[in-house]
Amino acid sequence: MATFRTRPALLASTAVLLLPLLVSAHGDHSHLSDNLAISADPLDAILWTHILLQCLAWGVLFPTGMVLGLVRNRWHVPVQTLASCIAIVGYFLGHAHKGRQFAKNAHSGFATWLMLMLVGQVVLGVYLRLHIEKGFLGRVRKGLVCAHAVLGGVIPVAAWVQMLLGGIAVQGFCRGDHLGQCLAHFIMGSAFIGYGIVLTILLLCGQAWLAGTGRSQEFYDSLVITLWGCVNTFTEHRWGGPWVGNDLQHTTMGVIWWAAGLVGIWLSRDRAGRPQRNVIPSIVIMLTGWGMSAHPQHLELSNHVHSIFGYTLIAAGLTRLIEISFVVKDRVAPERPDDIDAEISSFQYLPPFLLYASGFLFMGATEEQLQLLSDAGVTHVSYILILYSISFLLFLFVLMLLHLYSAQANPIDGKVKSAVKLDDEERPRVNGHHHAMRVPSASDRQAHDAQDFELEGLMSEDEDEGVTKNANGGSKVGNGGAR
Repeated sequence: MATFRTRPALLASTAVLLLPLLVSAHGDHSHLSDNLAISADPLDAILWTHILLQCLAWGVLFPTGMVLGLVRNRWHVPVQTLASCIAIVGYFLGHAHKGRQFAKNAHSGFATWLMLMLVGQVVLGVYLRLHIEKGFLGRVRKGLVCAHAVLGGVIPVAAWVQMLLGGIAVQGFCRGDHLGQCLAHFIMGSAFIGYGIVLTILLLCGQAWLAGTGRSQEFYDSLVITLWGCVNTFTEHRWGGPWVGNDLQHTTMGVIWWAAGLVGIWLSRDRAGRPQRNVIPSIVIMLTGWGMSAHPQHLELSNHVHSIFGYTLIAAGLTRLIEISFVVKDRVAPERPDDIDAEISSFQYLPPFLLYASGFLFMGATEEQLQLLSDAGVTHVSYILILYSISFLLFLFVLMLLHLYSAQANPIDGKVKSAVKLDDEERPRVNGHHHAMRVPSASDRQAHDAQDFELEGLMSEDEDEGVTKNANGGSKVGNGGAR
């Protein structure tokens, strides 16, 4: 009987046969007029099911399966298989709905590419699972392993982009003159969230790796800030044309990013070439927050949201500065890398979370979104609390994934698995730490008493008299000598 092991091409062929179906499921909404992005119909149950299934598959299951794959857990394949099945069902539901219809948009176009990446990842995963070591497939195994790893890192980012595009498509936003502002808000907001995720990973799981690179974290932060500033300097204004709107403010913000970033790179090493910490990235974040909080807006709601966004970003930079200068006190590497939880202060969770919140606040501050909310009578307090709530949920999910990774990659951490021999039986170390004090056994006490007896016989009468005098004076003595 043919099996996946004897016929490895079977599953790959099945996946390839799905490709025409995926492409043909693109849908046709050409009946909408050119000036309409969406119809006036409400979202039907099928479309809501599509949204929920895709959020479950791409937002929860695939990231969880990716972490399980990193630690080579046996649940990696079942979780990824379940996520793939749900994603395929959700994909077809997205093109079988009634109710609200949509003009051609980036979400529907990018969906096909995302599904093609998924099919490629499934095929690579099946091939690696079969452990083929001979023939052509055996010779290219090393390259395909690398491709599987790279694609596994690209898919979560692509899924994030696709979910954002889906939210934009549902309301028909970001068309015409609004496209530039949407790109700025969603790209920069996603960058803040990504920076927060990176800080969380480095805090909980990456400090030992970072110390091994021979560079401080501020070197990489400053490098990214410099490159981003260069891009902003030359893209926020159409050079050769008139300066309009906030062009000058955006351009000068790009200038200060690359100028300060170069200083941060320079200060990331001391005069002896050793890595050292600095607070330049924190200052850049604070200045960016101050600039954004003072951004002139057309709506009162927009003024409030941008102000809170700016204050949140200022708080992120300030707490990061305090963390580097006063919490870790410029320490480059952890003192106890084998017990990283004991190194982390509760204060160190603040900067990453505030970056998450800043990102969601900025992504939720586009003109079209705020105009819609203003027309609906939603206050800035309610809206900002909702965005903070979403930030907390994402922060929790990232923490859970990192805990899952740590628990599987370092199973001894946090558990009492190490023991010390005491009287021919295993007893756990105190509090589960390797550096705990050794508890003396009965044989240890007998040896100690014998040593005391021998020392007592060697002591002179003069010493005995001296000890007796000390005892009369209030000193504690015992067994012929002071202890």
